[in-house]
Amino acid sequence: WWTLGTLAVVALLFAAWRWWQKRRSQIPFEPPVPAHVRAREMLGKALALIAHPKPFCTLVSDTIRTYLEERFDFHAPERTTEEFLHELQGTDLLSAEQKEKLGEFLERCDLVKFAKYEPVEPELRDLHSSALRLVEETEPKPELPPIGSPDPRLQTQDANQ
Repeated sequence: WWTLGTLAVVALLFAAWRWWQKRRSQIPFEPPVPAHVRAREMLGKALALIAHPKPFCTLVSDTIRTYLEERFDFHAPERTTEEFLHELQGTDLLSAEQKEKLGEFLERCDLVKFAKYEPVEPELRDLHSSALRLVEETEPKPELPPIGSPDPRLQTQDANQ
């Protein structure tokens, strides 16, 4: 009886495991949203706050810091601007010009966030443009097929016809 009971339990466990595997394979896999896409979405949402400089600058600067962390695996959000920029100088993640513009951007955001500076809307739009430009310049570029190789999209269309 012990052997028969053990076999029954093993058979039930095996059946449950197979059922779980089959169910798991049917769940559609959603690839994670790329960092540059998420950053653009957040920067778009920030425009709704443009009438409120401090929340706007907080959201824009936090978005850029989070983007850099996700895109380059560079831990940015928990550091002060000075610590962040100092550590960034020792890397080759961004060009010298991008590092300089990022430093200016973060310092301008800090003036609004901590020094109670009240910029006018054109200044805030300029900050937004700077953030968007950094994302565009650093987003991963799609890989193009080597010159002379057929475009795989065209091959798929030809095969379907």
